[in-house]
Amino acid sequence: MRRFYTSQTLSTGRSIVLDPNETRHLRDVLRMTVGEEVSVFDGRGDEFTASIEVIGKNNSEVLVGREMVPTSPESDLDITLAATMMSGERYDLVIQKAVELGVSDLIPLHTLRCEVRLADAGKRVDRWRRIALEATKQSGRARLMNIAEPREFADLVKISAGAVLFSERDGAAFSGLQVGKRIAAFIGPKGGWDDSELQTARDQNITVITLGGRILRAETASIAIVAILQHRFGDLN
Repeated sequence: MRRFYTSQTLSTGRSIVLDPNETRHLRDVLRMTVGEEVSVFDGRGDEFTASIEVIGKNNSEVLVGREMVPTSPESDLDITLAATMMSGERYDLVIQKAVELGVSDLIPLHTLRCEVRLADAGKRVDRWRRIALEATKQSGRARLMNIAEPREFADLVKISAGAVLFSERDGAAFSGLQVGKRIAAFIGPKGGWDDSELQTARDQNITVITLGGRILRAETASIAIVAILQHRFGDLN
């Protein structure tokens, strides 16, 4: 069943207007017709069946049917991923996979060795949110992963006591990590964390963890660490 997003509140029997982007996808890409059944989700966790009533030039309307269980349930583990920004399409991949793996919030992070200037990063946020929406539709989640405005590492650590910073060196073993139902995970840049950043993290009561001796690319580290956290503390087991 084809899935569409709306920010409107869903309830049985209500007519919902889909925005121009969703209408264009419905009409021009999928070539759907009036009367076909689809599903609509609100980005907050609710999803319903619906039937197409009107297909217009800029908008379309669907009639909301019965509530349904989303294909991909939300994890019991609430993960905030503070991942250092990367150039090119590598950060797009991180966003896609973070959605698929059930991350709740993603914070684009600017660090000392970051490849992307903070002044330029804000221009990319809308694109990243579109990528997250498409990944949500494809993965079966009904809750949108929130993508925050980019933050400076030095500012974010001041309000992140209790978080975990993953480093390729100088950290404790993962086996000793204990978390509750929420975790904030910091992922570093290509080339790793600067010594001053590791010290700042420790000064702010952030736990530094090192996973064995493997050298991972920054985008691989983000994906692998989320998967490991979901397996150890969440629902990938």
